[in-house]
Amino acid sequence: MSKVLVIGAGGVSSVCVHKMAMNAGIFSEIHLASRTKSKCDSIAASVKERTGVTVSTYEIDAEEVPALTRLIQQIGPKLVVNLALPYQDLPIMDACLAAGVDYLDTANYEPKDEAKFEYKWQWAYQDRFKEKGLMALLGSGFDPGVTSVFAMWLKKHKLKTIRTLDILDCNGGDHGQAFATNFNPEINIREVTAPARHWNQGEWVETPAMTIRQNFDFEAVGPKNMYLMYHEELESLAKFLPELERGRFWMTFGDAYINHLTVLQNVGMTGIEPILYQGKEIVPLQFLAAVLPKPETLGPTTTGKTNIGDIATGMALDGSGEKTYYIYNICDHEEAFHETGNQAISYTTGVPAMIGAAMMLTGTWRGEGVFNMEQMDPDPYMDMLNTQGLPWQVKELAGPLDF
Repeated sequence: MSKVLVIGAGGVSSVCVHKMAMNAGIFSEIHLASRTKSKCDSIAASVKERTGVTVSTYEIDAEEVPALTRLIQQIGPKLVVNLALPYQDLPIMDACLAAGVDYLDTANYEPKDEAKFEYKWQWAYQDRFKEKGLMALLGSGFDPGVTSVFAMWLKKHKLKTIRTLDILDCNGGDHGQAFATNFNPEINIREVTAPARHWNQGEWVETPAMTIRQNFDFEAVGPKNMYLMYHEELESLAKFLPELERGRFWMTFGDAYINHLTVLQNVGMTGIEPILYQGKEIVPLQFLAAVLPKPETLGPTTTGKTNIGDIATGMALDGSGEKTYYIYNICDHEEAFHETGNQAISYTTGVPAMIGAAMMLTGTWRGEGVFNMEQMDPDPYMDMLNTQGLPWQVKELAGPLDF
């Protein structure tokens, strides 16, 4: 029996649980827990209506390790899939260790009091998971996740080495709102407002947030402005591709988003330090996140497509010299909503979370300790992307990006 416990009840969790229910041959029992049980119940009702599968729901504070440990022991899953906030990664890992259960997430740990996402905190769990004979798989979303698998597939099938790598994340969707984020507002804005960093010649180069911009013509979307950012998969790619000379991450933003964000920054609404308001401490960014539209509510109004992929340059496997390949997925917001009731940003993260869980539950990916996506065989994961709603394509380009 492949019993699974999913923690978190946002849009990504909704997609993941729907897709698990659609693959009942792998996921025999699905359990869903969150701080707000009513959100779990809503997802469970949608899953039941769409697939006929029953999802059991629970209320839990994922930061309360003893209570979470007891819940895991009560359910007895083979795997815990963490789709909660990145702040909760370490307590959930602690609970998995205490309960003796494998672990998977989609985003690396981030301290509440500093917008800094690094793998060091989770990599430090290596020996503890190994000693218990357990596996922890980090970052099985799209970026991080699929983008790393894309790179390793290219290295296995097309390129002997990867000299330069650019990850391009384009959301060409329109949700009809004046300002809204397509995934958790708090995490989204912390990422966007953090300094940009890219890997160059063995070191990190830091630049002010949102200051380096390029235009790129995305298939099925069109020309879009994309901004250099830091994203966590750059850290693991730099580690597992030692030959990498330059690694960059780009994300598209419309002018309206940039203008709104600039104003919010200027008036202090993106701050993460608590302030005193009417005798209570509040974090401005958390308050902002509470008043913005919830990402899981954007599905009915969102149209357009996403295009996310890698452009990699290196020496060809066949010895024919240096070559450049572009490997990418295009996802349609309306099709994603029709299938799971969620827009494509949630879909492109939730489906890879399900696939990573399937890799572990079937024993296709197995190990003892803490693992990143780059350490696994990309082929079975890539095969499931094609059959589970995220088909990919690869084409050769004339050369690397010239900026």
